[in-house]
Amino acid sequence: MEISEKEYLQKLGTRIRKLREEKKLSQFDLASDCNLPKTQIGRIERAEINTTVKTLLKISKALNISLKELFDL
Repeated sequence: MEISEKEYLQKLGTRIRKLREEKKLSQFDLASDCNLPKTQIGRIERAEINTTVKTLLKISKALNISLKELFDL
């Protein structure tokens, strides 16, 4: 069964939130580490936007994981 784009974005957002919380980071902390607005982190986690690979790379670096690990849904 193929996953829809919306479902994938939701799973990715949930994964980012889980990893962020495991590292005891707030959305503000993660946003600061990525040099992004806090609102953007929230929108990614809620699957409201389809972000760029460049932004996902910043997030993975801030979480000290590989991009591959970030996509390990």
